[in-house]
Amino acid sequence: MSSSTFNFERTVPPVRWTSIAVFAAALLLLGVVGWEIHCRRIGYAPTVNDSMELWAQRRSSVKPDSMVIIGDSRAWFDLDLDELEKGLGKRPIQLALSGSTVFPVLKNLCDDERFHGTIICSVLPVLYFVPAGPPLKRSQDAVDHYLKQPLSERVDLPLAMFLEQRLAFMNMQELTLEEMLKTLPIPDRAGVAHGPKLPPYFNAMDTERHARMIDRCVQPGPLQDLVRRTWPPLFTPPPPPPGVTPEQAMEQFKIAFGQRLKDTVTAVNKLRQRGGKIVFVRFPNSGPLRELENKFTPRQQTWDVLLAQTNVSGVHFEDHPELSGFECPEFSHLKPDDVPVFTQRLVPYLKVSLGL
Repeated sequence: MSSSTFNFERTVPPVRWTSIAVFAAALLLLGVVGWEIHCRRIGYAPTVNDSMELWAQRRSSVKPDSMVIIGDSRAWFDLDLDELEKGLGKRPIQLALSGSTVFPVLKNLCDDERFHGTIICSVLPVLYFVPAGPPLKRSQDAVDHYLKQPLSERVDLPLAMFLEQRLAFMNMQELTLEEMLKTLPIPDRAGVAHGPKLPPYFNAMDTERHARMIDRCVQPGPLQDLVRRTWPPLFTPPPPPPGVTPEQAMEQFKIAFGQRLKDTVTAVNKLRQRGGKIVFVRFPNSGPLRELENKFTPRQQTWDVLLAQTNVSGVHFEDHPELSGFECPEFSHLKPDDVPVFTQRLVPYLKVSLGL
């Protein structure tokens, strides 16, 4: 077969490519503007995403003598960095993660031979003593991401945050195609078990990872009611897996509880040997959620045991009238106006606990 048989020449149509490019760009711009308007209309606003990349960047900024906040979403919402800096003389780095078991982050800091600073650690017993599952995975994923953080993400992050602070549709937690498909009203198959739903978008965050509740959740209304309804299933222990009796499940939990205590003692001792300091904090909650937490994780069997075993000072909001008088709009977190006031009142107890 002749080689000429394979000769091929593509003919470029004689059209106005510049006009086509302009038209395509205009369609793209129109689509972006329309989607942005729609997202704002249904309640979203520009905010920095709480991404693994941002968490890793903040973890990378920790210096040997830094002050670090770790824990669950209550430490994320309820501490004002400006007030802590005024009261403690150093601006903390915010590393708390919503819906997470803090232990992997605590262990990572305590294992870091360079670090001999100060840790303010939120302890929410229902999350702290979780032996497995999504809360533990969330923290471990953050630590793993920090340890593997590629250079490309460090370069991309500033651009991502620039756009996120200006465009509401950049919300990566809820407005991606994958997440939106999960909200379709598709009936579940019979016998299929699902975990409880996470709360919807109800907070904003800045580049230092300080979260704050949005006004629509602070004020009584549909969003506040929806967030309130999400907490009880999330804070209620799941039933035993198939083939495991309640007695066996309780025995397994006691073993896991004891191991978490043992691991915490080991981690804290490493930090102390390098001259580091740590304080545990129990942040406010209210309403039915407070009753639920006290029922399933009684203070005497969780918080008190943790302090005794680790010999770490703790600040529990119920011990101090000036810390316990706050009402959480959705039962779990302080409203933005209360955060500076609560932090101011908390600072003296932190100074005593840390020996500052």
